[in-house]
Amino acid sequence: MSQKPVLVVGGGIGGLATALALSRKGIAVQVLEQAPEFKEIGAGIQLGPNVFRMFEVLGLTEQMFHWSAFPSGLEFRDSITGETVMELAIDKRFHDKYHAPYGVIHRSDLLNVILDACKQSNLIKLATSQKIVTIDDDGSTVTARTDTGETYQGSALIGCDGLWSTVREKIVGDGKPVVSGHIAYRAVLPTAEWPAEYRIPKMIVWCGEKTHLVHYPLRRGELFNLVVVFHSDRYEEGWDTYGDPTELHARFAEKCEPVRTLLQKVNAWKMWVLCDRPPIKNWTKGRITLLGDAAHPMLQYLAQGGNMAMEDAVCLAIQLEASGGDYAAAFQKYQELRYLRTARVQLMARVFGEIYHASGVNRELRNKVLREWMTQGGVDMSWLYGEQPELPHVENVPQPPPTRLMS
Repeated sequence: MSQKPVLVVGGGIGGLATALALSRKGIAVQVLEQAPEFKEIGAGIQLGPNVFRMFEVLGLTEQMFHWSAFPSGLEFRDSITGETVMELAIDKRFHDKYHAPYGVIHRSDLLNVILDACKQSNLIKLATSQKIVTIDDDGSTVTARTDTGETYQGSALIGCDGLWSTVREKIVGDGKPVVSGHIAYRAVLPTAEWPAEYRIPKMIVWCGEKTHLVHYPLRRGELFNLVVVFHSDRYEEGWDTYGDPTELHARFAEKCEPVRTLLQKVNAWKMWVLCDRPPIKNWTKGRITLLGDAAHPMLQYLAQGGNMAMEDAVCLAIQLEASGGDYAAAFQKYQELRYLRTARVQLMARVFGEIYHASGVNRELRNKVLREWMTQGGVDMSWLYGEQPELPHVENVPQPPPTRLMS
């Protein structure tokens, strides 16, 4: 391999996971993060069985177990009638089916676990306040320049800079992301402040007409995460904007009493606009490629954005190791192996959004189908949670202890 490091643009979950995965293969990495510190905004993130396999590969399982909560089940409730439409147990049978657990974690905890592992590697250099403005690939070296005039040279470059990726604009050039018309509000509360009747270790989704609400425990049961999504014409870029409680409560005025009560528990809401992009087949050019949301941003309805980035990182590291230093070939192979899987998740996330927010007859049909699925033993998610041919085989991720909520 070249003596020059691989440049990783973006120090979020995908960027740091990429750096760690490459370092595990003996590849030197320079991470360039535009923010003044490595920090995740947002709240909870769901961890499917598929990402726990990646934690096993990267040696992170023990720490992820420490910081995660492990719900005992998932309930879909109708937010208008309040009835439970479908309930799925996340138990030993679930673990035996997918050979890995299902967990939830605070984004900052997830990032910090990966960041700490990166800091322990002498193959990874981390730099903050580095906003990349130009990238040049001369066929043997990739040069990245910052807005302050600093220059970095690498053997290749991986754009992990998210939904509004600067690197994507150079490689794909498809403009801004697609605004979905869905707004999400999020809040995190200490478990002791959460209503006692819902202080249970489950993920509960209240599905409504053009709205839904989801809540679940975080951080070993010390916190509760609440996310509310509804259709809106409001639009602000970014993830860290305070929302309008008046609009929020107006959208849920016709919902059942439990949902309205849950909304009253929160007095400071952060808002973000949900965007994605249509799937594409090519996100690579020469020695430059994309990863995670920069390559295949998706709506949150399958809770797989971070999970897909972790899978990308492991797959890419395998291809780079196998290429013998041919970065362009490795990037093409990685893209070939990943584009259909990530496209399926992108498209199915949109479908699940329609299911969550169904109105009228569609809502009645959704409830009928979910009840039928429950009587048939639930939904088979092997296409998503099962092992993938482009990723390492993991025999079995241990089953974690049950989460006990803090009083």
